[in-house]
Amino acid sequence: MKKLFTSESVTEGHPDKLCDYISDSVLDACLAIDPYSRVACETVAGKGEVVITGEITSKANINIEEIARNAIKEIGYDNANTDMDYRTCNIHVNMSKQSPDIAMGVDASLEEKEGSNIISEGAGDQGIMFGYACSETEAYMPLPIFLAHNLSKRLSIVRKEGIVPYLRPDGKTQVTVEYKGDKPVRIDTVVVSTQHDKEVNLEKVRKDVVEKVIKEVIPQDLLDENTKYYINPTGRFVIGGPLGDSGLTGRKIIVDTYGGYSRHGGGAFSGKDPTKVDRSAAYMARFIAKNIVANGYAKKCEIQFSYAIGVAKPVSIYVDTFGTSTIGEDQIVKLIYNRFELTPRGIIEYLGLRNPIYTKTTNYGHFGKEGLPWEKIIKI
Repeated sequence: MKKLFTSESVTEGHPDKLCDYISDSVLDACLAIDPYSRVACETVAGKGEVVITGEITSKANINIEEIARNAIKEIGYDNANTDMDYRTCNIHVNMSKQSPDIAMGVDASLEEKEGSNIISEGAGDQGIMFGYACSETEAYMPLPIFLAHNLSKRLSIVRKEGIVPYLRPDGKTQVTVEYKGDKPVRIDTVVVSTQHDKEVNLEKVRKDVVEKVIKEVIPQDLLDENTKYYINPTGRFVIGGPLGDSGLTGRKIIVDTYGGYSRHGGGAFSGKDPTKVDRSAAYMARFIAKNIVANGYAKKCEIQFSYAIGVAKPVSIYVDTFGTSTIGEDQIVKLIYNRFELTPRGIIEYLGLRNPIYTKTTNYGHFGKEGLPWEKIIKI
């Protein structure tokens, strides 16, 4: 049976991703000095203004405005006429400390208070987290989001390296993959919208994007004469970034995860330290799902954890292998319980999450990238 599935990605200059990057930069700056920092940093950007708010409890004494300006500069925002200028934009910082009501539950878990032998922080919030992996690509990611991320990354590379020098930082990509059964067989549609200098005509933008971005990323055997290309379909994309649209931390959660191919618990990642299980437990769920697939127990695996605020152990673990497992799903759940310590402290220590690694995660997805601790493959 033929079916189509679509995923989208965005470049690092998309206004939401600009905000994610600022928030993660603040987090990393705190963790570099004080690994036990508690951070929940939110950023909003629009029309020459950046507001950074949330809570920080840390021994680190950092200059948040300077961190934000450097992050904006790294992305390439230096033109107030078309997007934002890191030198002249207004930056407002409004930070407080973590609520003592929340800190009380995080500092010591309910189990520890009740005399259990579980010594761990409690979960920083209630919630559900999902992790997913499949054998569709070498990165154990679904093909649509894998290709969409690579297109977005390529857009930034050709801009920064001067291969397509007239591009500006903002952009979005989208890939529709045709499946026969569960097997991806061809690319049906590619959509790229990229910000550009006003002097460049649309014909040149479309030609360069096809030749220097799309064909450099998507394998030729997946493209055919029926593949459709939509490059800047509105015809013009000069005004972009926070000048063209507002940005907000945590608004691209489906881009951050699996492109809609797997479920998402709803919690955002960027700007949060690892005591927030929205982030750390989602990373652990991905790590375990990937290793279930890599170890040959299934071709697809989705894992759900749920937590209660102030409680260390997960309330529940759920596994779905979509009929592809070589052992029973109940056995996989038992394997997870026996093999992994899933308290916040256990996850943090196992994956080394107190290190300043989070700006590496901000762009082009938090999963499927080499060098991140939850992407390593182990023998189970």
